[in-house]
Amino acid sequence: MIRQVKTENGWVRGLPAADPRITSYKGIPYAAPPTGCNRWRAPQPCPDWEGVKEAYAFSPIPVQAPISADPRQLYDREWHVDREIPMGEDCLTLNIWAPADGRKDMPVFVWYFGGGLQVGYSAEMEFDGERIARRGIVVVTVNYRVNVFGFLCHPEITAESPQAPANFGFLDQQAATRWVKRNIAAFGGDPDNLTIGGQSAGGMSVCAQMTCPENRGLFQRAIIQSGAFAPPYPFDFGLTRTLRDAEEKGRAFFDFIGAKDLAEARAMDAFAIRDKLMEWEGIYGWARTFGEAVDGKFSLRNSQQWFRDPGCLPVPVLAGHTDSEFFSAPPAKDEKALREYALRVFGPEAERFLAFFSRPANEESIRREGSVNSIEFALRLAAEQRQQAGSGLPLYAYSFQADIPGWDHPGTFHSVDLWFFFETLAKCWRPFRGQHYDLARQMCDYWCNFIRTGDPNGTGSDGETLPGWPALDPKAPVRMAFAGPAAPEECPASPLVRFLMDRYRERTENE
Repeated sequence: MIRQVKTENGWVRGLPAADPRITSYKGIPYAAPPTGCNRWRAPQPCPDWEGVKEAYAFSPIPVQAPISADPRQLYDREWHVDREIPMGEDCLTLNIWAPADGRKDMPVFVWYFGGGLQVGYSAEMEFDGERIARRGIVVVTVNYRVNVFGFLCHPEITAESPQAPANFGFLDQQAATRWVKRNIAAFGGDPDNLTIGGQSAGGMSVCAQMTCPENRGLFQRAIIQSGAFAPPYPFDFGLTRTLRDAEEKGRAFFDFIGAKDLAEARAMDAFAIRDKLMEWEGIYGWARTFGEAVDGKFSLRNSQQWFRDPGCLPVPVLAGHTDSEFFSAPPAKDEKALREYALRVFGPEAERFLAFFSRPANEESIRREGSVNSIEFALRLAAEQRQQAGSGLPLYAYSFQADIPGWDHPGTFHSVDLWFFFETLAKCWRPFRGQHYDLARQMCDYWCNFIRTGDPNGTGSDGETLPGWPALDPKAPVRMAFAGPAAPEECPASPLVRFLMDRYRERTENE
């Protein structure tokens, strides 16, 4: 059994996973620690080490809000259960699960965690890669910088590093994926058969990596779970900022923490900055968080419009959402407000829009009749764009609809599908039953088929042929529904959605 591997920086030794046919390697550095002068700088090359590094434990998680482990909070109950998990800036590491039998040229899957680009870490227990590795795939989970440490911009940073002035968290992901491409053959992986994937902000990160021209040839497929958005209704602010706007926010943040310049901010204690960040967010809210900036280098345009980007990397995509997340509705509470909104946004088409609603409209009817899933909306637009471009590249869409057990009756909440795709239900406190384990096995089988070939269809791990999953056709759309056993379902666009898609294209075609 292979437990020791030579990388470009030195030897690493892993440990047998729960299944000893798999070796896990945890906490392998892929870049230099982003501390001191490397804070708010693109990831720098990893220094070599002497001897054999024991890759037995996860590295510290990226600096972020403290883990509260509050059982009253859904996500704390679900995943963030350890208040004492180590945290620090020296976090640019990755973890690998690989079959230990010496096989070569196995498909590779690189995973970016979610958390709004503000929190999260690769050591979350649902991200255990062992079950996927049992299917002959090398799994890599990546740590990257988040919040102000990963996405601050400032004029001094731009002046110092004009080729990499922003998006350090995305650059971390890119550096890790490049490290994988250079080194994964030593672990039995095929560097030319690489899929990137992520969920929530990890899925948004996949979109960002897909729209970076420098990544051409770096990966062959992409999985976007609950991370591809398009606003069916226009809103006032987005998750993407111009570099100049982001620099001004960075300047304001330096003033807020009492740092007169970049050198002084780099000298500050990381946790002191973290605590001031929490105070900042408490005052200014979500609109002042730190995220993607269109810097003209890594990010050339809003990566959430990846499906409209002519420079988007031409790769097959598997994407979808849970059934209860990310619905948008018109920002109106009554008939008068709805009419004002329609006139302001849709102009001469206002009456067509208003015809989709009961009259007189009230807050409940507006929400019920106007709700549109923003991820599903994006995937419909993406399928149309791919068909019109004649790319021939498939987009496989899904909706996760399983009944989730538990005293809290949570529904298909955001991120719950992670237990299923990674097939890690046994780590969860919820009283999952046989039907859930069967569904998890099917989902993992589909994902692994896609990771191997770019097509989720084929046989499952039980040797049986999986139900057919067609690529999303905008003229006759079908997606895979993961409820009980997986089953394809028709998902035609409603007249309201068709109207909103037409208006979306009109308002974005000149951006």
